Amino acid sequence: MKSALAIGAAISIVAISAQTAFAEKLFATSKLVTEDRFSDEIVGQGPDVIFIPGLASSRETWKAAAERLKDHFRIHLIQIAGFAGEEARSNAVGPVLTPTAKAIDAYLVEQHLTPATIVGHSLGGTIALYLTEKHPSDLKKILLVDALPFYPRLIGGPQATPESVKPLADAIRRGESQMTDAQQTQFLASMAMAQSDRDVIAGWRQASDKSAVANALADDFTLDLRPGLARISVPLTLIYPDYARLGTPPGTSDKIYRGDYAAVPHMTFARADNSLHFVMFDQPAQFNAALDAFLKD
Repeated sequence: MKSALAIGAAISIVAISAQTAFAEKLFATSKLVTEDRFSDEIVGQGPDVIFIPGLASSRETWKAAAERLKDHFRIHLIQIAGFAGEEARSNAVGPVLTPTAKAIDAYLVEQHLTPATIVGHSLGGTIALYLTEKHPSDLKKILLVDALPFYPRLIGGPQATPESVKPLADAIRRGESQMTDAQQTQFLASMAMAQSDRDVIAGWRQASDKSAVANALADDFTLDLRPGLARISVPLTLIYPDYARLGTPPGTSDKIYRGDYAAVPHMTFARADNSLHFVMFDQPAQFNAALDAFLKD
C-alpha cells in the first residue's frame, strides 16, 4: 500500500490537461450555488449533510449516496474550483487547501448550516479535519473517508514532517513532477478496483486545472494536523480501506489509520474490506452501512 500511494501522492498532478466542459449539475431538480473557491449542488429535503470530494475529483463521487439519501436529507454536493472541469477561479494561483476550507466554513455559517454534518473523501476529508480543529463550534460531526491527518507519512513514515517533505511539495507546486505511463497506470490501480471507475477518475483528473491540483497537493503535503488531534471536540468517524488488492498484509491498514488517529477523544473506526481508495465505488454496501450509522444520531 505504501509504495503505490506514495507514487500517487507525489506525482498525481501529471497528465492533467486543459479543462473540458463542466457538467454543472447531477440532478435536474437541484439548485446550484457557485462561490469563488467551490460550488454547491443542493438536492433533497431534510437535515443538511455536506459532501466534499477529494483531489481532482468531481461531486459525482457522491452521486449514488445523494440518490439514496435525498428523500430524507438535504444534500450539499461540494465541488472545489479547478477540479474535474470546474473553472478554477481564485484556485488557479496560490494556496488552495486552507483558503477553500475557510471559504466553505464561511459559507456554512452564512447559509445557517452550522453546526454542520460533513462527509469528506481524501483531500475533502483533510478539509473537514482542518475545520474540525480550527472551527469546532461550526461542526456537529465528521465522516472521513480514507483521509489521514498528515498524508506524507505514507511516504516518509511516522517520522515525516512538513519540513522533510517540503522539497517534494515545492517541486510539485512548480510542476516539475513527471509521471510515466506505467506509473500513471499503477497510481490509478490504487484508486479503484473496477476499470470503469478508474476511467471515470482519470477523466476527472484530465479535466482538472493543472495549477489548482498541483497547489492543492503541495498544500496537503505541508499541512500537518496531527498536533491538534487530542484537542478535537467534534465526533469523528473514519472508514478506511484495507488495500488488500495491492497485496497489503492483513492488519497494516488498521495499524496506520487507527494509530494515526489514536489521540482523538471521540473516534469511531470502520474498515472497508477488499477496497481501495474510492471506498464508495469499491464497496458501496460497506460504505452505505458506515454512512447510515454515522447519520443515525
